[in-house]
Amino acid sequence: MVKYTPLLLLLVLVLNSCAIFNPIAQPEREFRGFWVATVVNIDWPKSGSDPVEKQKADYLKILDFYDSLNFNAAIVQVRTAGDAFYASKYAPWSRFLTGEEGKAPQTDESILGWMIAETHARGMEFHAWLNPYRATFDLNTEILSPEHDYHRHPEWMLKYGKKYYYDPGLPDVRERMVSVIDELVSNFDIDAVHFDDYFYPYTITGEVFGDSLSFDKYASENQSMGDWRRSNINLLVKYSYEIIKARKPWVQFGISPFGVWKNKSTDPRGSDTQAGQTTYENLYADPLLWMKRGWLDYLVPQVYWSMDLPVASHRKIVHWWAENTTNSNLYIGNGPYKIRNNNDKAWDKKNELPKQLRFARDTKGVQGNAFFSAKSLMESKADVVKHLRRKYYKREALPPTSPWMSGRATAHLEIKSTQKTNDAIVINFRDLKPFQFITIYPSVKKLQSRYPIKKLLVKFPIVDSSSIILPKRILGKRKQIAVILIDRFGRESEPIVVDLR
Repeated sequence: MVKYTPLLLLLVLVLNSCAIFNPIAQPEREFRGFWVATVVNIDWPKSGSDPVEKQKADYLKILDFYDSLNFNAAIVQVRTAGDAFYASKYAPWSRFLTGEEGKAPQTDESILGWMIAETHARGMEFHAWLNPYRATFDLNTEILSPEHDYHRHPEWMLKYGKKYYYDPGLPDVRERMVSVIDELVSNFDIDAVHFDDYFYPYTITGEVFGDSLSFDKYASENQSMGDWRRSNINLLVKYSYEIIKARKPWVQFGISPFGVWKNKSTDPRGSDTQAGQTTYENLYADPLLWMKRGWLDYLVPQVYWSMDLPVASHRKIVHWWAENTTNSNLYIGNGPYKIRNNNDKAWDKKNELPKQLRFARDTKGVQGNAFFSAKSLMESKADVVKHLRRKYYKREALPPTSPWMSGRATAHLEIKSTQKTNDAIVINFRDLKPFQFITIYPSVKKLQSRYPIKKLLVKFPIVDSSSIILPKRILGKRKQIAVILIDRFGRESEPIVVDLR
């Protein structure tokens, strides 16, 4: 037995207390995302009938809240059910934005363009989240715009449960979805296209998804219904990835599948879970194949269960994905909406979510987290938020680059001149077009090869192709700074020291 002298005992207590209060190691790069659900106004806007200025103010509240937690990616739903949160050739304006489907916002300004700009202004990425196959949210089709595909292409629609869905087995439907993505990527300065978990709909007991005619027409000889359905989703993922990269190679493609691929009881490769439905067998989605084929930049499995829930343990599922992820960044989807709002009593404890974050950081291969949904932490969870801010998100982190991109930015960075005004320093560059963000660090005389994120002074978007303006209030009395630019692929440039004297 170890015997402690009073001095040794004091030292042990001091060291242990430091471990308790010190923040957990802060990674230099980590995905920190939050889903902004717009369907039925879950997160934003609070009402489609709200004035545009109120909707803007409410969106900024969400951004500012997560900015205060040093998050770096907003995943915003811009297509909920055959509609759009932007002017589109392929879909009517969403009633969740304007109160009436097909009615444009009462402004000449692009709402989506404004949202992207405000998100970038806070140093965050904007991931445009689409639901590809849900055509309606209910059976009340009288409220649908004449421009909705339910009216324009009734042959594409299948009723299942209390909704209508696009038939994924039709080539015309697949072509339409790719066109929607092409339009979005081409016209907006988004950082990623994001699909959620809804491919074929979740199974409803006693209901049949009526795609047998499409199966008879398009399935290959001897192909099972399940394999045919998965092949339809595979083609959508493949073509979506290809059109994104053809238009803007830096725009990432990510998917957040249901958390359980398969249970081990049906496939020895599956996870040690007893999920009632699985992404492979019920939703006909095969993310393992997508990663193998190189069709994704990132994957965010929705692992919304508590750490040790017997039928679906967060711990076991995260470990399974970490062991089975290839050619893709892996982020974990967490469900703070369950905190003190779930039959699983583990969620009554304020440390359930922090435990999940700690586990993610301790698991090799996991590179970040995303929270569903945005409002979850903004409502009556101040104690949890305080803990997250102090222990997990004390400092900023850069988002990971795509697994297909690494190293330094390849574009050459050259400063032409600097100018001083009463309240700012203007730095003129040869060409800033390849770059998206600028980061500023304090510097010393000797140029460093890298600057730790904990020393970051400010990060903001580049809005001019030849110059940036640095307010003196940010720079203080510093005589020189280090400038590092981030290109559109998320890669950092070589540091450049700028003399401010």
